[in-house]
Amino acid sequence: MQAIRNIAIIAHVDHGKTTLVDKIIHASKLFRDNQEFDDLILDNNDLERERGITIVSKNVSVRYKDVKINVIDTPGHADFGGEVERVLKMADGVLLLVDAFEGPMPQTRFVLGKAIDLGLKPIVVVNKVDKENCRPEEVQENVFDLMFNLGATEDQLDFVTVYGSSKQGWMGPDWQHPTDNITYLLDTIIESIPAPVIEEGTLQMQITSLDYNAFVGRIAIGRVKRGTIKEGSTLSLCKADGVIKKVKVKELQTFEGLGRVKVSEVSAGDICAVTGIEDFEIGDTIADLENPEPIARIAVDEPTMNMLFTINNSPFFGKEGKFVTSRHLRDRLMKETEKNLALRVEPTDTEDKFLVFGRGILHLSVLIETMRREGYELQLGQPQVLFKEDENGERLEPIETLVVDVPEATAGKVIELATQRKGELLIMEPKGDLQHLEFLIPSRGLIGLRSNVLTSTQGEAVMTHRFKEFGTFRGPIPGRISGSIISKNTGPATGYTIDKLQDRGRFFVEPGDEIYGGQVIGEHNRPNDIVVNLQEAKKLTNMRASGTDDGLRIAPKINFSLEESMEYIQKDEYLEVTPQSMRMRKIYLEENDRKRFGAKMEMA
Repeated sequence: MQAIRNIAIIAHVDHGKTTLVDKIIHASKLFRDNQEFDDLILDNNDLERERGITIVSKNVSVRYKDVKINVIDTPGHADFGGEVERVLKMADGVLLLVDAFEGPMPQTRFVLGKAIDLGLKPIVVVNKVDKENCRPEEVQENVFDLMFNLGATEDQLDFVTVYGSSKQGWMGPDWQHPTDNITYLLDTIIESIPAPVIEEGTLQMQITSLDYNAFVGRIAIGRVKRGTIKEGSTLSLCKADGVIKKVKVKELQTFEGLGRVKVSEVSAGDICAVTGIEDFEIGDTIADLENPEPIARIAVDEPTMNMLFTINNSPFFGKEGKFVTSRHLRDRLMKETEKNLALRVEPTDTEDKFLVFGRGILHLSVLIETMRREGYELQLGQPQVLFKEDENGERLEPIETLVVDVPEATAGKVIELATQRKGELLIMEPKGDLQHLEFLIPSRGLIGLRSNVLTSTQGEAVMTHRFKEFGTFRGPIPGRISGSIISKNTGPATGYTIDKLQDRGRFFVEPGDEIYGGQVIGEHNRPNDIVVNLQEAKKLTNMRASGTDDGLRIAPKINFSLEESMEYIQKDEYLEVTPQSMRMRKIYLEENDRKRFGAKMEMA
């Protein structure tokens, strides 16, 4: 049995997890000296690199002093909690990474709470000690207080603290005396993190992740809890509904460096990939053929939000995407639920509409962005928060903890915006030259709040939030107060008409953009919707008059990100998403249909 350590790296978004994994990979000499590679080696899909966040957890294995260290890089955002919950099952300890200036953040609390509940031993890494205004000792005390509040055991509270800078590539016991490498951290891992506990009994391995290969099909990944799994052996697969199937292992692989290597058997404590098993789901147990014993399934927090996904039926459908039918949409969503544990898909009363349940706007937007890059066209309804009822019949809604760090001059504006949306200010304290604000706010109040906060603070506010609990319904929250500007006809927009209509509001299109009747092309500066004709060109005459032929002065169009568009649309609007475009539109393109729909909504 080889010496093994299984560790997961957990932290808030952008505190340096993936950078630290890079340095661990370099320290263990996985690359030749002359080999070229980028930073953020594990954030290997385009979406992760563009957004600078980890979305999918990944495994890498390094060898140090004859010990195999399996490192699991986890997402830092609570919206991807489904990823975190399942991969922590593979670890025996965690590296809790904390920014030396910011300290523990709400997302840190979320992931750390999960790790403490599983009884994992933490090592605290206070990162970015090279930052200005950093306060490493204070942050270390904050982490201790946080762990105490989360109900950590005495053994967990007796953690080792390592100080350093992942970016500069050093770790040591004292932040004021930088070292020149990260071997101190690797030594600490071997000393502090326990080796896997090997239980007596027959084979048990829970599938906690999956991979796909076009040649061998689906690959089950997990940690062998007890016993030994051998290539070619016939075993049992224990499923969710209690059914036990007979399966045969075709090939076994363990993680070695950034890849996987084929082996003939894997002992308890190591993480491996198994091919040849069909029809499995995450949470199933691979067990002994004669005496199968399933492991308790992974518990995943409930979704807090849903959105309507439907096929694209706009006048421009099928121009950019490859997959446009309801069958394509259904198959793709069902495929996503296999590996995305926190996602749920429910059919509706019509074949071409699906309700997709997720953890939050970011969770759903990453799925939508991935689908549009794969060539899908679809339309989305307004995000809806999920409500529950308690045993007394009282209505409950998801409540979140919102943390905003903002310059002092604009703190009042942020408090005003949050309290308008039923936010309740809990903490207001200075943090360096910023004000640190903490609120309890309903999830409904967060929809559309980010863009308003960034506008009113000139983009200087840093906002994070995480789900706290289902609490008492807080009452109605004011929605968007401005109406929509809607296109009357189909065709390219002209600069002449945009210029003439600029006093009516702000536009989302610019001259030359192709638009269709019923498309939302701007924000009206009054609460009602208006219909305009943007295709009108200037009448040409051979008369010239002073002052009437001045050049056009058109304000730049407003560019929305995917999340901002999802938060912006109203109940009677869809967001059309295609591989190259995003357009907002009215559900009913014809004006008479819209009036009938509006009357029906008012009656309801």
